[in-house]
Amino acid sequence: MTLIQKLSPNFDERTDAISMILLHYTGMKTADAALARLTDADAKVSSHYTIDEDGTVYQHVEESKRAWHAGVSCWQGEKDINNLSIGVEIVNPGHEFGYRAFPLAQIKAVIALCQDLQSRHKIEHVLAHSDVAPDRKQDPGELFPWAMLAMEEVGVWPNISSEDQVKSQAINVFQGLQDYGYEAVKGKNALIAFQRHYVPEAFERETAGEPCALTRARLYALLARHMM
Repeated sequence: MTLIQKLSPNFDERTDAISMILLHYTGMKTADAALARLTDADAKVSSHYTIDEDGTVYQHVEESKRAWHAGVSCWQGEKDINNLSIGVEIVNPGHEFGYRAFPLAQIKAVIALCQDLQSRHKIEHVLAHSDVAPDRKQDPGELFPWAMLAMEEVGVWPNISSEDQVKSQAINVFQGLQDYGYEAVKGKNALIAFQRHYVPEAFERETAGEPCALTRARLYALLARHMM
């Protein structure tokens, strides 16, 4: 994997071991605009890497340093997500500027980078920005192919069984979301963030925000087999 150095001044010292990869979309009209912002000292924002639509990978901050990408966020009670994570921006205009599917070349580069990170760090979670900040963020959104990543052992995907479908009927969805890692007070926004990651069908069916049977089954499967 070839990296292009496009360094950012926006970082500080990391004080904890890396345990998480956090995936974002850039949410800007062009890749050039996103790269300019991520390397602008006045913007006070950065990530470790950005992946363009053609699969080009840019590095902005050394992995040993704490990049500024997560903002106000929480996962499993941890509030300083920047300190625990590698931030990866994925070029896409996002919901504001014409959200679209992610090209295959880009996703292959995401997978390769994440696999490389997993080979060098003890990564426990591969999460969306919306997972850790459901009140503020939607990225990388419901079009991001999480199941494809999981097939390459990047993150997890809840394959459900008939037993899961039966047992999940009794699950308390909001308690289950909290048990999995979402911040307890986020309520419906946490449910929508979960669906963006694990139940994209809810957006196709216009049932996002509703604890449908498929949502219950996938949440149950995650709790049963993928808790860390």
